[in-house]
Amino acid sequence: MEVINARNINDAWDKAKILLNADHITRPSRVGEVIEYPMPVTTVYEKPFECVLFNESRNANPTFHFMEALWCLAGRRDIAWLEQFNSKIRDFVGPDENQHGAYGYRWRYAFDLDGGAEDDYADQLPKIIRMLKKSPDERRAVLTMWNPLWDLERPQLKDVPCNLMTTFKIRNGKLDMIVFCRSNDIAFGCYGSNVVQFGFLIEYVAGMLEIPVGKYWQISDSWHAYTARWEQVGGYDTESSTDVYRDVYPFPLINDPSCFDKDLQVWMNRSFSNPHYAFRNHFFTEVAEVLWQAWQAYKTNDFERAEDILSMCHANDWRIASLQWLRRIKAKREETAKILHK
Repeated sequence: MEVINARNINDAWDKAKILLNADHITRPSRVGEVIEYPMPVTTVYEKPFECVLFNESRNANPTFHFMEALWCLAGRRDIAWLEQFNSKIRDFVGPDENQHGAYGYRWRYAFDLDGGAEDDYADQLPKIIRMLKKSPDERRAVLTMWNPLWDLERPQLKDVPCNLMTTFKIRNGKLDMIVFCRSNDIAFGCYGSNVVQFGFLIEYVAGMLEIPVGKYWQISDSWHAYTARWEQVGGYDTESSTDVYRDVYPFPLINDPSCFDKDLQVWMNRSFSNPHYAFRNHFFTEVAEVLWQAWQAYKTNDFERAEDILSMCHANDWRIASLQWLRRIKAKREETAKILHK
């Protein structure tokens, strides 16, 4: 077992590239050749709430990562909602309207196998939160994502869960989390979507418990990169990622646990028909809604308006990453236009 100790995603990505380039084996896979580390790899995040990647070569779309993480917390599985931010999402999860392996749906709705003995029978998250509130020394706070009845021996499916199980425990007054993963594409999974999905998850559970966030361990069995995309995502780039977190503290996800879930569902459903509804968690009005509106401006090619809207985002990390990504896309389009007009 190899261990990467990192402050945050930017530190982890830099160390991961060095590790995989130094030692790997080439193997076939279901969707193309990979370079795989010879043993499992654990990434330890000291500050998992610092989950925004600032890396020009990787060029990750921060709005997609942000919205996907909220989609998971809301327990959604409808691909159309995600498709607003990633037009190629069906290439990875299949043609169905609902994503088979959607983590959030499995966290919150999927396992109502007996029809519902309690109001929140299928929702694992409130049970875990109640367990940890009642017994801070609890060691059975386990969140399940893999279902053998649905997922084993299903070769026709493009998407079964890569992350299988998450455990939570309270140590030294902070919430720690371990995520167990069977197969981790380190560019688009481990150090792409996963760190945001589970960064939001640990912050959500800690916020509902009203305790600080501790460490996040990501234990990856097959830790790999697809050879066809490794150079494209800057896999051979040895320069360090810019890390704004030396000067920026992330905006808190939760300031009022009593109504966060309601705020989340109202915001996700765009249920703004009631003008008197007041979001009590500032994250939705000062971060999520700003990123949403900026994305709508970007989709109409109004880059200037998108930048103006992003300047109002109270989360410095998401604001900076989104502005950087937007400017890269704008520059690329302008360069393409020049070539076409030659």
